[in-house]
Amino acid sequence: MADYEVDYSEVVGRKIECPEQCGMCCLCQPEVLPEERQFFRSNYPRNIIKVNDPEPHFALALKKGRGSCVFLNNRRCDVYEHRTAYCRQFPFHLYASDRVKVELDLSCRGVWYGTGSDALAEAKDLVSRADSRIIPALEESKAVYREFYANCREAGVMSDPSRLRMTVSENMSMFTDISYLSRIMDMSQIEPVMSLSGLAPESRPDMESLEEAGRDLAMDSMASNDPLSVPVYCDRDWNWNMFMASDGIIQWNVMNDDGDLIKKGSADARDITLRLPDEAGTKVLLDYVSTLNGRDSFMGSVFSMMDYNGYEDDMANAYYGSMSVAVMDLLWRMSMLDHFMGTGCGAEGVREAVIFYDMDRLDAPTIGAFI
Repeated sequence: MADYEVDYSEVVGRKIECPEQCGMCCLCQPEVLPEERQFFRSNYPRNIIKVNDPEPHFALALKKGRGSCVFLNNRRCDVYEHRTAYCRQFPFHLYASDRVKVELDLSCRGVWYGTGSDALAEAKDLVSRADSRIIPALEESKAVYREFYANCREAGVMSDPSRLRMTVSENMSMFTDISYLSRIMDMSQIEPVMSLSGLAPESRPDMESLEEAGRDLAMDSMASNDPLSVPVYCDRDWNWNMFMASDGIIQWNVMNDDGDLIKKGSADARDITLRLPDEAGTKVLLDYVSTLNGRDSFMGSVFSMMDYNGYEDDMANAYYGSMSVAVMDLLWRMSMLDHFMGTGCGAEGVREAVIFYDMDRLDAPTIGAFI
């Protein structure tokens, strides 16, 4: 038995299925592991390419270099029995920090139905299959985390991560209340060491400033003309929607199965008004904040930001501020989807915003590693 801790809490009690009409995971170019290369080199040599990232690796080719995987046809995989390990893992993510955490990509519509196979059983099988990759990755990530904590102590910005999580859990409703969100965002930037205890809400939150903050966050993620670099939203009709922003204008496109972009509309970002969820929508948002609060990758992204900023902010300020920023980004995306598609601001509208947002959230830089 492998000698490392695995946290399965995010997948316990969930079921998962792969909708045949979707194919969104096939827009994520999968790495081809060394032991998988021979099959593709022998049978499909033109469909495996070298990707010259900071860490060069081999991957499956995409249609027209930007669309879905070349093996996806009529939304079905032509090499399903030989699909890569990374294809098999989706929508599970195995994150290494000082332990292994199994996280679930909520951008996959198949995780929302409550039907299909048992997510915990699938996750345990995936961890078992990935054991040879987990062990070296975990050794490296543990060393990175030790170094990070040492840097925090030296800079005087260390807090207890478990305590931060518990505090957010005890004050969860603050992160779905715009009056508190406004206060948290302000306090995280001006207080030396921020506390949620006794925090009072803004009596009159500056909606214009909050709208601008949410808009800037969302627009930054869409600021590219490269379909591989912008958020993908698979809607209820299984369309692959891509939103690209330039000079304050959002272009709404749908990518077809051949890798072509079809323009659907556009909007000046300033014409999109920040909307707030109703009571049912707030309950869905609370669940999502709880999920983020339990994710090691979210904590790792906060740590990455602290390292990037030279350990200037206390860990509490960074954590509470990052949580409020994530919610603001999500609320603005909810408003944008409603503007373009009429998805609303109730339970369904917030759920659609999570589907739009979560893959980006999981792609955020971290000091750990996805395996």
